[in-house]
Amino acid sequence: MKPGLGVGVLIVKENKILLGLRNPDKMKASSELQGQGTWTMPGGKVEFMETLVNAAKRELEEETNLKATKLDFLCISDDMTDTAHYVTVGFIVREYNGELKTMEPETILEWQWFDLDELPKNLYKPSQKCIEKYKKGLIYE
Repeated sequence: MKPGLGVGVLIVKENKILLGLRNPDKMKASSELQGQGTWTMPGGKVEFMETLVNAAKRELEEETNLKATKLDFLCISDDMTDTAHYVTVGFIVREYNGELKTMEPETILEWQWFDLDELPKNLYKPSQKCIEKYKKGLIYE
């Protein structure tokens, strides 16, 4: 088996970040990394012949209805469980257009803004790693 490639998008607005609640049903949460019932950043798998930037923009719009106008590389991490291995590339969005909507309600039940210092305890591991790197100013560790 080979590692998969995913993207995560951190949206920062007035010291708050956007997180979505993944469906607690394993099949509906659609996560090989076992993320059901956790809070996650927008993101997903990179498609064949798709650039990382385009994947991040696509996933953001597909999940939230938001279009990134300023998107920058943030970090990279290895995310592994007993059954899956993904390399996740994190991006940060500081500017965007659109109205926030829950576009895939079967997968993500709702989107909420959280203060960076008051995040929910049950964070999706790849998102948690990206947020920690953002707070520490790290790219990879």
